Amino acid sequence: MKAVGYFKPLPIHEADALLDLEVPEPTLREHDLLVSVKAVSVNPVDVKIRAGRAASGDHPQVLGWDATGVVQAVGAKVSRFKLGDRVWYAGDLNRAGSNAERQAVDERIVGTMPASIDFAEAAALPLTAITAWELLFDRLRVQDADPTTNNSVLVIGAGGGVGSILVQMARKLTGLTVIATASRPETREWVMAMGAHHTIDHSKPWKDQLNESGFDDVTHVVSLNHTGTYVAQIVDVLRPEGQMALIDDPKVLDIAPFKRKSLSVHWEFMFTRSLFNTSTQSRQHALLNRVATLIDNGTIRSTMTQRVEGIRADNLKAVHSQIESGGARGKIVVEGF
Repeated sequence: MKAVGYFKPLPIHEADALLDLEVPEPTLREHDLLVSVKAVSVNPVDVKIRAGRAASGDHPQVLGWDATGVVQAVGAKVSRFKLGDRVWYAGDLNRAGSNAERQAVDERIVGTMPASIDFAEAAALPLTAITAWELLFDRLRVQDADPTTNNSVLVIGAGGGVGSILVQMARKLTGLTVIATASRPETREWVMAMGAHHTIDHSKPWKDQLNESGFDDVTHVVSLNHTGTYVAQIVDVLRPEGQMALIDDPKVLDIAPFKRKSLSVHWEFMFTRSLFNTSTQSRQHALLNRVATLIDNGTIRSTMTQRVEGIRADNLKAVHSQIESGGARGKIVVEGF
């Protein structure tokens, strides 16, 4: 079958950074679905893996951790899906990715795709929706916030894939006042359209901007990029006993300054459940089904900002380059072989 992959980590401008390949058909495990892939989206994790993980022997590395498609076959113990079902998922770091005509994926981390949007629009969401949901409700547990307090969340890097859906969830599903960082006019317009109540420019001192908007502090900070460089400002704007959650990988993260205010730090990684085969793995199945309902009833919407025709090496290389530039808003989706 057709796939896009590579054999050794290379800069994206190199000819062999991503290749059009023929690879063997997936072998199904007992809880697996065989999915005919219709659309994929590209996330920063694709770029990180491509830059640092070599292929195993003669077997190429196939990337892709967001997909939509149709169930073509099922493993012996599959109980949640049947042939012909339209599904969406973010996959498993330890298995071949979605940049292939067909992919094997465990049903426990797969959801039923929203009925009201197409394969491409849906492919923009699984990884980021899982990340945002787990960060808000499993890590920060914002649903337990004191309702007598004016709760607020500052979202750093709100214009990207995770930020775009997290802002929607925080606005629609919680009582939080949502403040998003954005430095460019088009990004400010985007995050406000996603549901932010206010924006501040992350390139300027935060405290003064928050004060100008009527905030002495915030109860929560969600940091989606450059966390290591923002520690001092995060501590400065967080209310005593506040909470911070992050998803990025700072080379150094000094949390000693968090002690004086009794601030808590939470790290979210949506692949934890599949990596460790946790007992809560099937929560991602339920979570994706819940998000599909929210899409279908109009509560939240797809964050797709660009649609590319053709799951091919040249198209994926162009998208990887755009992700690496750091200027992407929302999600870029590639559809069809």
